[in-house]
Amino acid sequence: MVLETDRLILRGWRDDDAPSLFEYAKDERVGPVAGWEVHKSVSYSRAVIRTILGRGETYAICLKGTDKPIGSIGLVLKGSPERPLGPGEAELGYWLGVPFWGKGFATEAGKELVRHGFTDLKLKGIFCCYFEGNLRSQKVQIKCGFKPHHVNPDCYIPMLGQTRVEYINYLAFDDWKGL
Repeated sequence: MVLETDRLILRGWRDDDAPSLFEYAKDERVGPVAGWEVHKSVSYSRAVIRTILGRGETYAICLKGTDKPIGSIGLVLKGSPERPLGPGEAELGYWLGVPFWGKGFATEAGKELVRHGFTDLKLKGIFCCYFEGNLRSQKVQIKCGFKPHHVNPDCYIPMLGQTRVEYINYLAFDDWKGL
């Protein structure tokens, strides 16, 4: 599926996107703040596409007029013991390459994926989280209509071997309709 906004195309990830993914995911300012490790090579980025980004409701964020990913956004539809989801719920996650920060792209992509989740996937609610100190992600979530749900003071991040404070926000379908 391809989703479109005023300035963006959201499309599935492909193997040939690995160089673009590596270009932005190797930056230490991107992954660790979101809870994942810095990419070390194009082949590692390709493996991430094949095992994580290239499945389900995960999309490459591309500027209109280009086909080069500048970030990623997705809905996780199946929970885990660490991150349980109820029936009709999903979790929204996203990131952008540093050159594209502060331009409203994450909010634009987030609003479109929320719309897709509620109208096309018929979700009842969507969670979205950020770690303490990630003010950019917090602002995106506020602009997309998410409200505080709860705080996890001891969120363990296996990929980084760290424990952080995590803020979990939620947007219910009925609240979204009222925006």
